[in-house]
Amino acid sequence: MKNDIIISGVGGQGILSIAAIIGLAAVANDIFLKQSEVHGMSQRGGDVQSHLRLSDKPVSSDLIPYGKADLIISVEPMESLRYLPWLSEKGWLVTNSNPFINIPDYPSLNEILKEIEKIENHVIFDADGIAKEAGSARSGNIVILGAASPYIDMSFSSLENAVKELFGRKGNQIVEANLKALRAGRERSAR
Repeated sequence: MKNDIIISGVGGQGILSIAAIIGLAAVANDIFLKQSEVHGMSQRGGDVQSHLRLSDKPVSSDLIPYGKADLIISVEPMESLRYLPWLSEKGWLVTNSNPFINIPDYPSLNEILKEIEKIENHVIFDADGIAKEAGSARSGNIVILGAASPYIDMSFSSLENAVKELFGRKGNQIVEANLKALRAGRERSAR
């Protein structure tokens, strides 16, 4: 088993929470894990990304080479394009269709979506809308994780347990909201 995953987005979108959930699930399953993060100007809406390398054998490097990522999980569509050089030919791109416009010359959303649609294995959808429908507008990142979950070599219940562990100290209401968002994303991916 090997999963090389890049998680991308903009500061404040919950990229590090996605990485923490996957990491907690990996540890619970005795999966070897290496992780690297770049926070950039995260407090000012800058690029945030994380490399996660999961394997049933020890992992040497925490950085994924170009063309070797099995999965890109992106909470922002333009940020997903930034990491395409890392995506393998058979890899999957799962991204939100809603932009976080944080620069004055943000490209046309239609142009961004056209580029994403050129990727053979892609899932693009309104994660923010699904999060709102699920009752937690702030959990679009967890919806994206749910949609990406079929491409992660771990059981879905492992991710659910990791959500419980990560958010447990915030109370049952927050845990349940995030579990609902995770499941809503998983259902979206099943379509």
